Amino acid sequence: MSNNKFVDPVYKSKDERKRLWKAAIKWPLYSVAVMPVILAAGWRIGATQQVQVDQLIGFLIASVLLLLWENLTNDLFDADTGIDELNKPHSVVALLGEKKPVRRLAYLSLSIGLIIILVLALRSSPAVLFLVIGSCLLGYLYQGPPFRLGYQGLGEPLCWIAFGPFATAAALLVLSPNSTNTIPWKTATILGAGPALATTLVLFCSHFHQVAEDAAHGKRSPLVRLGTRKASALVPWLIVITLALEWGPILSGHFPITVLFSSMCLPAGLKLIRLLKAHHNHPDLIRESKFLALRFQMLNGLGVSLGLAITPILQIN
Repeated sequence: MSNNKFVDPVYKSKDERKRLWKAAIKWPLYSVAVMPVILAAGWRIGATQQVQVDQLIGFLIASVLLLLWENLTNDLFDADTGIDELNKPHSVVALLGEKKPVRRLAYLSLSIGLIIILVLALRSSPAVLFLVIGSCLLGYLYQGPPFRLGYQGLGEPLCWIAFGPFATAAALLVLSPNSTNTIPWKTATILGAGPALATTLVLFCSHFHQVAEDAAHGKRSPLVRLGTRKASALVPWLIVITLALEWGPILSGHFPITVLFSSMCLPAGLKLIRLLKAHHNHPDLIRESKFLALRFQMLNGLGVSLGLAITPILQIN
């Protein structure tokens, strides 16, 4: 695979380069990185517990850097398999035409992110570092050789674990001024299960427009295994289950009724359902499905966080 194959198609005009770089940066995607700590902050505020603001900001920065590492290395690994050659001109490898600077930036982001996490862990709980490293390992297993578990259709479960119990538990610990080494698995799972499934929906929807390319390169994603029609029919259930995981704890007393604010994600979810139902097998018409899923994820997580945080103000038990 020559570098020219990547470079020649993308550098057509200044406007085209600008559009491709904007797509490569994928700034809306970073809402999935920051959501666990926003949820944890909402939980602690709702429980009238102290939130260490400096720890919150540090975790936000580290989360963005670690997801940047994940995105850049995914471009590198996909460049190795050739899966992005025809369908992803906005790959950073494609835009730069070589792998070395992408690799350097990726591991610089990883190093700085982990150094920040180490500092945060020393100021809260050592378990934070191990939880974050565990999340990073799950991210590597997704695309990294020799594992490439995403090619076996296991990317979605790995995503849920990383952004659910692992990241949420780390965020809960890092915001507490008197953390211990006891990992709050129960709270992290109850709090993170629904929002993490919304994050997993983003990954699931990102494959709709590239089923043929994935299949041709041996990537057995859920979309390849199910086909676009069955996969599109699964999306409403993923949305329903996401909300059930968040509204169920209201009935059991773990969440206040204000967590129903998460329903503000429904317009984006319904639009996503309609789009995929009508155009599931038309790649050019469903490229925006990932961004609708991102809007659903962001509004859903913010709704849960807000619903938790305003509980003391409204004096809701």
